[in-house]
Amino acid sequence: MDYNRRFFLKRAGFASLGLAGMSVLACSTSGDEESESAEEGTPNKISTFGLQLYSVRDIIGADPKGLMKQIAELGYKEIESYQGDQGVFWGMSPKECKTYLDELGIKMVSTHAETSKDLERLAGEAAEAGLTYVLQPYIGPQTSIDEWKKRADEFNRRGEICNKAGVRFGYHNHDYSFKEVDMQLPQEILLDNTDPALVMYELDLCWISAANKNVKYHLERYAGRYELCHVKDMVKRLEGEEVRQTDLGKGIIDYPSILKVAKETGMKHYIVEQEDYPESVMKSIAYDADYMKNLVLV
Repeated sequence: MDYNRRFFLKRAGFASLGLAGMSVLACSTSGDEESESAEEGTPNKISTFGLQLYSVRDIIGADPKGLMKQIAELGYKEIESYQGDQGVFWGMSPKECKTYLDELGIKMVSTHAETSKDLERLAGEAAEAGLTYVLQPYIGPQTSIDEWKKRADEFNRRGEICNKAGVRFGYHNHDYSFKEVDMQLPQEILLDNTDPALVMYELDLCWISAANKNVKYHLERYAGRYELCHVKDMVKRLEGEEVRQTDLGKGIIDYPSILKVAKETGMKHYIVEQEDYPESVMKSIAYDADYMKNLVLV
């Protein structure tokens, strides 16, 4: 299915116009509206960007609050959490986490978590903390198209649970869902067999690039289905070599043009993630923040 038919572009962004049932969802928060408003005046910039906390996984445990403060000071306005040793809210209650981040002027918009169990509790806590999205980060390669379709059915059911709690359910890809199974792309199977009112997606721009797929074509074909993206760079690989990440702008991914298409096709949140560091974690995420501040979309 070509989802471009469901959406219209506006001058400096993207407005969704319809989709049955979307009006009853809490798909937008005041933070989303402020972000979109800020970017309307700067159509060739990404005014608001975030950081996936997995990027600082080796150092966050000692002082989560202190590290979140440093992240805010670097210019990140959003955070995406993950299910670490201290939980999604890093030792705080959902309300405590929201209050603390509000004081810093930063918002936790989403979290990665295992969603196959206890999803009602997780979705409820995410809503209490002011999150918009709960994301399944990994399911692993499936053995057949039928198995991928079963995962899509499961995603629809998880979407119903999240909708009832007032948050959105989504899936974050790796490269395996962009590798053909029976001459079909599993990622497209997931997209085509999930209800847009129930399931949204986070596109990892490094992993789709690592799978050698046309990123801009995919974004255009599935306009409106991706509300978040992971922005991370990789170095050129030799045949058979594993993906190695680097600081933004030092690798091979053409972010000025890719993020322009992402913005035009409905992307709402741009989440920096980095897992390999040329020098140190903090130097890399500081460099990445500067890159995002100065990035011009072309």
